[in-house]
Amino acid sequence: MPKTSKATADETIRLEGYEGHATELDTGYTVVFESYTADADLTEYFKGLPEDRCQCPHWGYVFNGKVTFKTADGDETFEAGDAYHVGPGHTPILYAGTDVVEFSPTEELNRTIEVVSKNMEAAA
Repeated sequence: MPKTSKATADETIRLEGYEGHATELDTGYTVVFESYTADADLTEYFKGLPEDRCQCPHWGYVFNGKVTFKTADGDETFEAGDAYHVGPGHTPILYAGTDVVEFSPTEELNRTIEVVSKNMEAAA
């Protein structure tokens, strides 16, 4: 059975206010251990995706802090101790001091990251 941890993840991503440790499992899912060191509303980086929102579903768990997902139906905040599922059609608001682990379908996640990366590069 495949497994990963923050310490053994295949890839580390460091951006201002964010650190992620990711592994693509052979199950079609990617696991990402994320830490947020700054507050950030990431809505602008999802422009170009359908509805200008993330279309990748995520299942996660909040270890510390909180994360908010904005959807057409309203905002929902998950705090330390919460397990969550957020479906397609959301944008995240991150809060400093937050640690989460998320499980996402790899194909959908990669399509999203491609658009978000281009938007981040354009904004820099």
